[in-house]
Amino acid sequence: MSVYEHLFRRVLYPAYESGLRRRCTLDWLAGYERDQWLAPEQLRALQLERLQRLLRHCEQHVPWYRRRWRELGIAAADIRSLDDYARLPVLGKDEIRAHFDEFKADGWHDRLLYKATGGSTGQPMRFGYTRESNERRTAVMWRGYGWAGARMGRRTLYVWGGAVGEPRRLHQFKDRLYHAAFARRMLNSFHMTDANLGEYADAIDAYRPEVIVGYVGPLVRLAQWLLDNRRTLARPPAAVLGAAEALHDFQRELIERAFGCPAYNTYGCREVMLIASECERRHGLHVNADHLVVELHGAATSGASGEVLLTDLSNYGMPLLRYANGDLATAGTETCPCGRGLPLLAHVDGRKLDAIRTPDGHLLPGEFFPHMLKDVPGLRRFQLVQRRLDRLELALVCDERFDDAAMAWIRRELAKVVGDSVALECRIVDDLPLTPSGKLRVTVSALPPSSS
Repeated sequence: MSVYEHLFRRVLYPAYESGLRRRCTLDWLAGYERDQWLAPEQLRALQLERLQRLLRHCEQHVPWYRRRWRELGIAAADIRSLDDYARLPVLGKDEIRAHFDEFKADGWHDRLLYKATGGSTGQPMRFGYTRESNERRTAVMWRGYGWAGARMGRRTLYVWGGAVGEPRRLHQFKDRLYHAAFARRMLNSFHMTDANLGEYADAIDAYRPEVIVGYVGPLVRLAQWLLDNRRTLARPPAAVLGAAEALHDFQRELIERAFGCPAYNTYGCREVMLIASECERRHGLHVNADHLVVELHGAATSGASGEVLLTDLSNYGMPLLRYANGDLATAGTETCPCGRGLPLLAHVDGRKLDAIRTPDGHLLPGEFFPHMLKDVPGLRRFQLVQRRLDRLELALVCDERFDDAAMAWIRRELAKVVGDSVALECRIVDDLPLTPSGKLRVTVSALPPSSS
């Protein structure tokens, strides 16, 4: 542990998080650090206790559950096990949108924080959460990333999504100061092209991070460039963490050869942040079962893929019970030799976001488009298809709030990234086709093999 990492963890971060911001993140982190070593049966009991407390709260204080459960003849006292819980209705995005205010707990309407999903299923959604749940999510993130060596205060470089639009200079300055205090450097993966991959490698060499965290797609692209150009990093990091997409075995092997260190898989979503992550043994992804209930709906047999259902056990302001986030995953069937009692996912099966290419060598990860379009007024769903290098087809499902200004903004923001080498064909449609698994692929690369 470096001097700065020790100073940050013991002095600077507590002064900022606990003192200045008056948040309880470090207290929650201490509790979660203890929880992870409980035996599996103890963790299940702890999870059920926290779930039953949340269910009682929903029955008494959340209008939607109060009304819906009365209609179905359900009482919180009837839920005595996770098997009982699995009989409650699955909650989808459409239901949340249609009854948004009813999901807010009594007395919480003016105290909630809000975010919007990135729309990885093509349909952005707004959701509310409490300050405590946000602190707990941050604590769980620090725990999970720490398993792979990405500890708070450790020198870390992010190959991540940058800001969309034009942030003010003061905002940019504050961001730089904030990231510098956390000992991290941010590289915008949305600007990555065939021509400038060397600049990303130079930036890594200049910063000399101990850990690299990034979107899987750009990390793989950079790894391939390093290998193709026989470029080795001046100081290989201790670990690379992949995020936003599933890290497949062939991608892990490529990243490890290029970066000269172990690569780790993580799984999260904007609604609850970190869901599961690999520990140092990399025997599967440990589910944060002391913080969430994660179900794999429809997984009929051991080792089968199921629909991910999520319940945040600490979000009492706008509880989402058995929320389907649109992903598929497979449960692990073995025990991790690390000794943690947290259950395992063998792998995450969903999130098929294709990269988009341009004639001049741009490679946009599929995450760019959900990131760019998530806050466009009136945009309900979208799908971008590439059949030719020089043309993109964007289909939009909109409501009455979508106007010419929104369309112009989309064209302008995309042009900043791809220039004038690609034509954008936009069309308003009534609906968009789903895949056989019931998901909407928001970016589809249909280029012939010679173009990819």
